[in-house]
Amino acid sequence: MTTYRYELTARWTGNLGEGTSAYHAYGRNFEIIGNGKPVLLGSADSSFRGDSSKYNPEELLLAALSGCHLLWYLNLCADAGVVVISYEDHPRGTMILGKDGRGAFSEALLCPKVCVKSEDMKPLAADLHEKANELCFIARSVNFPVRHDSKIVSKADWDS
Repeated sequence: MTTYRYELTARWTGNLGEGTSAYHAYGRNFEIIGNGKPVLLGSADSSFRGDSSKYNPEELLLAALSGCHLLWYLNLCADAGVVVISYEDHPRGTMILGKDGRGAFSEALLCPKVCVKSEDMKPLAADLHEKANELCFIARSVNFPVRHDSKIVSKADWDS
């Protein structure tokens, strides 16, 4: 077994002068800092007094699911001889907030549009999404279903 560890810094930047003296007295902004990487600006969802111009944790979770799936999918395609020309995903997630204020994701839907080099690659390209989901580290780590609604087109279809 191989173990990998990941580290970063999450720093709250929302002290408006009074700290957390009251619910409305502080901002929800934060920074995520990785060694040698650009700073990622985050905030709560605007529904929770956050700044809608910054990524919220729920969007970051979707980004992690989508990015992990994309990387596994491309790897599987390369190994199987499926030449991917273009890949774009528009993931969606559903979070349910209970009356007690606690929320949880109930599902995520990845919607990748994939362009492959030739028409004959489309069936295998479609099938590899399931295998990518089985291997994705992030999808295997969440306790809600991650579904897929993929669209596979050939380069001839893409160009027309």
